[in-house]
Amino acid sequence: MSDSSSMSDSPSLGNTATMEIVVAHYNEDLSWLNDVKDSCVVYSKGGASNAPTFPHTALPNIGREGHTFLHHIVEHYNSLPDLTIFLQGHIDDHVLLNINEIQELALKTQPGQVTTFSFRELELFDLWDGIPWEQYPSWKKWSSMVRVNAAKTPAQYWRQFFGKEVPESVGFQPGAIFAVRRETIQQYPQELYREILQELFLGDMAHINPETGHHLERFWLAMWNPSEYICWDSKTDVTKEKRNAQGQLAKGHWHRTPRGLEVDENTVKPAASQYAIPAVLN
Repeated sequence: MSDSSSMSDSPSLGNTATMEIVVAHYNEDLSWLNDVKDSCVVYSKGGASNAPTFPHTALPNIGREGHTFLHHIVEHYNSLPDLTIFLQGHIDDHVLLNINEIQELALKTQPGQVTTFSFRELELFDLWDGIPWEQYPSWKKWSSMVRVNAAKTPAQYWRQFFGKEVPESVGFQPGAIFAVRRETIQQYPQELYREILQELFLGDMAHINPETGHHLERFWLAMWNPSEYICWDSKTDVTKEKRNAQGQLAKGHWHRTPRGLEVDENTVKPAASQYAIPAVLN
C-alpha cells in the first residue's frame, strides 16, 4: 500500500477536471441524475424489464455494487477521467445531498484522498475472522437475504490482495458511495483489480448476494487511502484532531456497530434541519 499523506497539500481539481459518475443500477428511478445525465456511466443489472431510460450497459445481476465498480475500473483502467464518483442507483438511505452538491464536494478531492458524502459517521471494521451476522440484528436487512458465504475470511483476502499484515481496524463508508481521483485508483496495477474481481465476484462467487460484496465495501477506503482509513493501534495510531478534514471521526474512532441491538442509532437519518454539508479540504 502506498502512503498518500505526502500528497495532501496538492491542489484541488477545479471546474475544468474531467469527471464521470459511475452508477450501479438495478431497478431504481434515476431521474435524480437528469442534470448530470451526460456524465453518467450506468451499469444496469435489472434486466430488460427494469432498464433505465439512460444510456447504459447491461451486466449480470451478481456481486452487488462492488462487482459493478470493479468491472468499470478493470475495463476503463487506461482511460479513467481525472475524477470518478461511484454511486448506487438509490442513495437516499446513505446521503442527503443532491447530485450537484455531491459534484461540488467531489471536485475538491485531493490526490490520495477519498471523498465520502454520508450523513452518518464512518463505520469501524475489525471482524477479520469473519462477520458473525447473527450477532448483529441491525444488519438483518442483509443477513436475512440468501447469500453465498465467502470462501475466505476478510483477513485472508486482505493479505492476498495487499500483501500486508492485517490492521487493527479500518474505516468504511456504508453503501460504498465516494469520489476518487485517477492517480489514486492507478496506484495499483490493473491486474490487481482484475484479481479482486475474479476472486470476490466470479466463479463460485458469481451470486446476487455474495458475502464478499460486504467485505469489499469495507476495504475500499483503506485500500485507496491507508494513511487515513487504516488504524494499526487505536491507543497510539490516531490523528491529533478528533475529526479529519472531511469532518469524519479520526482513524480508530469510527462508529462501531453494537451487537445485539435491533436499531443502530448511527444509521437513523437526521432531519434536514440537523444536517449540514460536511467540511472538505480547501
